[in-house]
Amino acid sequence: MSPPALPDPYDSLPLVLVVDDETRSLDSIRRNLEEDFRILTASSADEARGLLERHEVSVILCDQRMPGTSGVKFLKEVREAWPDTVRIIISGYTDSQDIIAGINDAGIYQYVLKPWVPEHLLSTVAKAAEARSLQMQTQRLNLELRTSTPVLRRRGTETLATARAAFDFDSLERSENSPLNAVCEMAARVARYDLAVLVTGESGTGKELLARGIHYASPRCERAFVMENCAAMTDTLLESELFGHKRGSFTGAFEDHIGLFQRADGGTIFLDEIGDTSPAFQVKLLRVLQEGEVRPVGASRPVLVDVRVIAATHRDLEQDVRSGRFREDLYYRIAGITLSVPPLRERSADILPIADMLLVRAGQELGRPDVRFASDVRANLLAYPWPGNIRELKNEIYRAVALSDGLTVSASTLSKRVLHGQPGMATPQQQGNGLPQGGTLQERLDAIEAVILRETLLRLRWNKTHAAKELGLSRVGLRQKLARFGLEGQADG
Repeated sequence: MSPPALPDPYDSLPLVLVVDDETRSLDSIRRNLEEDFRILTASSADEARGLLERHEVSVILCDQRMPGTSGVKFLKEVREAWPDTVRIIISGYTDSQDIIAGINDAGIYQYVLKPWVPEHLLSTVAKAAEARSLQMQTQRLNLELRTSTPVLRRRGTETLATARAAFDFDSLERSENSPLNAVCEMAARVARYDLAVLVTGESGTGKELLARGIHYASPRCERAFVMENCAAMTDTLLESELFGHKRGSFTGAFEDHIGLFQRADGGTIFLDEIGDTSPAFQVKLLRVLQEGEVRPVGASRPVLVDVRVIAATHRDLEQDVRSGRFREDLYYRIAGITLSVPPLRERSADILPIADMLLVRAGQELGRPDVRFASDVRANLLAYPWPGNIRELKNEIYRAVALSDGLTVSASTLSKRVLHGQPGMATPQQQGNGLPQGGTLQERLDAIEAVILRETLLRLRWNKTHAAKELGLSRVGLRQKLARFGLEGQADG
């Protein structure tokens, strides 16, 4: 599989649409602008509408006097249907009431008087294109911040370089021999190709971070990355949020709403928990992916979109397809490449590297930058199976930092479920070979010892006398070990 061809620099120039019913005027404006912009021309409003539907236009220049309509009326329509396009009117009438009113009604950026001066026209269009570029960057950053995780929101506005660094595959914390390495290598390979990706894995394993890494390693990295949790909304709200709606299309629709698919045009949309969508919504989503267009609720015509879709789910979609719960045709649309993120219990070597990273982050955010783990904490972290994966590990560490005194986080600050386990929780023998794969030899031995102590106490209902006898320890020796691993304080049975 060969890498994609390098993009043509000409393709990155802003696209300008010139609308005028006079051929000579069209040719003159095109010659004046074509060295700095890509140019489309239309001799009527109808022709211009067709071009706007097929192309992403940055700036539109429109003559005021055209057969069938005025430039201002047409640009007012453009403002409603293509609000991101910067509109310029060209006219020989400086006192036209239509133009004066159109500055507000049609959102006209500037008007150019005839006969226009080449240098002035070029400067006006260049400033309009720059304004549009800044507007789109602001919208992209605001949208990403609105739909991002709290970590990204706290960073505030980011440049593309810092965003790419933050979500580089190498920035996904893991051990040298982590099972996640193969997943990241595959993600890096497919990122540069415009293929749909399905990310599977349990909740809290980092599927969103992997999706962001794919986006920022792709040719779409300069455009928006937006996300939506499909399980968090009803079908009606989800359709409005993803596809948009027109004003008055339903009760409470007081203004037009541009959906996430349109806002992600040219970029990536991440559909989290897609397996929880209803069969009715799956039909609508399939149509969008097949046709490459969305129809906002209440709209009379669809809007073309160019979006890469990355979907994620904690469900077994293949089983859902067999049971009829998930559409087979939609499954094959979203699963061009499937990446499976293993749960934290299957990559225990990653626990301590991730925990150390989270400790640094928690220390910085909670005003405790010098805080450190005690060895008993690390042993307990290794011994616990983390059913909630990285999300649970993060919550546990933030809690421990908040409750700790001084510079050391000890096992006494960990929650009871981590210290003492829960009935029915997986034992080491049920987790592969049961041996922790990360940390020093002493840390791994401590982890095994902590698990044995906890399992024995759970089985004997925390009767320390019976536990000490079974383990061949004195009562004093057992108490010392319980204190070391933060297991002290339980009443005798």
